[in-house]
Amino acid sequence: MSITDKIILGDKIILGIESSCDETAAALVRADRTICAHQIASSAEIHASYGGVVPEIAARQHLDIIDRVIKHSFDEAGLTPNDIDGVAATGGPGLIGGVLVGTMTAKAIAHTMDVPFFAVNHLEGHALTARLTDGLRFPFLLLLVSGGHTQLLSVYGAGQYKRLGTTMDDAAGEAFDKGAAVLGLGYPGGPAIQAAAEAGQSRAIALPRPRKGAEDCHFSFSGLKTALAQKWQKTEDKSASARADFAASLQSAIADCLIDRTARAMELFADETGQRQLVIAGGVAANVEIGSRLRALASDLSFTLTIPPAALCTDNAAMVAWVGHEYLAQGKSDSLDFAPRPRWPLDSAAPPPPGRGVRS
Repeated sequence: MSITDKIILGDKIILGIESSCDETAAALVRADRTICAHQIASSAEIHASYGGVVPEIAARQHLDIIDRVIKHSFDEAGLTPNDIDGVAATGGPGLIGGVLVGTMTAKAIAHTMDVPFFAVNHLEGHALTARLTDGLRFPFLLLLVSGGHTQLLSVYGAGQYKRLGTTMDDAAGEAFDKGAAVLGLGYPGGPAIQAAAEAGQSRAIALPRPRKGAEDCHFSFSGLKTALAQKWQKTEDKSASARADFAASLQSAIADCLIDRTARAMELFADETGQRQLVIAGGVAANVEIGSRLRALASDLSFTLTIPPAALCTDNAAMVAWVGHEYLAQGKSDSLDFAPRPRWPLDSAAPPPPGRGVRS
């Protein structure tokens, strides 16, 4: 049994820093799972006018505000840098400019305060959030659905992952973003599609369900996105009600794909481990319909389902700090020579899915 099968307890405090995309975040988390402070500054409004995140602008924003965000975290918690026992920062994957800002800041604090530095895989932050919020024990099956990643992984411990499925092209979050752009609903796409879909009919527009029923657990969303764009281009009705129908139909199709592929992974995971724990993490996990559909699936297959609170499903620094605690409990830390990584798979031994090259 791994040391990380045990829930971490104690009063040690780790500062977490997240800067992999358009959120600059800092958090102070205690080993007993108390979030002492949780600060997020988003530049989404700036990027919205461009229809998506512009890496150079994101990096500048991180550089401009990261010191203030960290200071506000200490102020919120009533703590000082002298109170921390380590610093954890997202070391990848992500937009490399932002990742550089976060890791260099973390290294400077760790060096100055003479505490351990933890370079955290952003995906591992999402993967272990349920450990922070619910004290979940290993192993569990993870559906990771974020803006850039859609994966199914067996989680056996910190640093111990077996990838069962990944996307062969676009991630679910990208399908939401691109669908929203096509329909003129703005950015970020997930909340925009969900809001528009409330007034729409989910079966109004016939859209494909790529890879539904496949023997493996891999996803594909590119064809779905293309089908939506083609049908929207051809329709003469561009009214608000038509947009709502398109949004609802897209959301339903994405949910159907996620449900079908996850159900297959649940079968494989239960056969391999004898366990029936499912965790949903990542920004797309905040989608109400997807969450509802997955709860029904878990009930049907006798799995327990854990979905962290919405604020901890999207990018945040509390999850990063928690990963630091997981490795601190193992007596592991990273050298200040660590080089940030734009790509960083959780299961480096996993082969690429059919028809696609190597990607994290």
